[in-house]
Amino acid sequence: MMQFLIDAIKTTLTKTKVEQLAAIASAETFSAKDLIDLSFDDDEQIGFRAAWILERIYSNHQERFLPDVDYFLAKLPSQTNLSALRHYVKILAFMTKKNASPMIKDIIEAYDTESIVEVVFGWLIDDKIPVAVKSHCLNILANFNRKHSWIKDELIETMEFLIDKESIAFFAKVKQIRKQFSVCS
Repeated sequence: MMQFLIDAIKTTLTKTKVEQLAAIASAETFSAKDLIDLSFDDDEQIGFRAAWILERIYSNHQERFLPDVDYFLAKLPSQTNLSALRHYVKILAFMTKKNASPMIKDIIEAYDTESIVEVVFGWLIDDKIPVAVKSHCLNILANFNRKHSWIKDELIETMEFLIDKESIAFFAKVKQIRKQFSVCS
């Protein structure tokens, strides 16, 4: 069945096809772990497409993602495919949101997230990281502030440092995060 998946993602995917593949995965054909492994493929397009399907599984079929959350969190820091990374950080942003499912919240609470926070801060200040990834990094760090109270001050300083170096879209996200922090104070 893995060969079916590899063959399916070797070609250009539409959103509809990604949704279909996520539904196939949710039918226990292949696991989130299989997609995580594929997202590290030497062929960056295969890696990107696997990560995209993984994101849809998290969003639409979370019960199929849950058994592999720890594996996802362990592999996240080593993702270097920037196209796949965009989906990884989007998943993590969803996982750390206030309205995440209770099961995801429990996993995140129990997981040692210090190293993930360090990596996400690293991505935020890296010039080579696309703004779409950085935008999700801002959300992740703001969300992790509930678990690591020191993040707020560090993140505010980092945002001040980056504000003039990044795009208008980044500035808009910074405004949103500042508002989120002021509401929480």
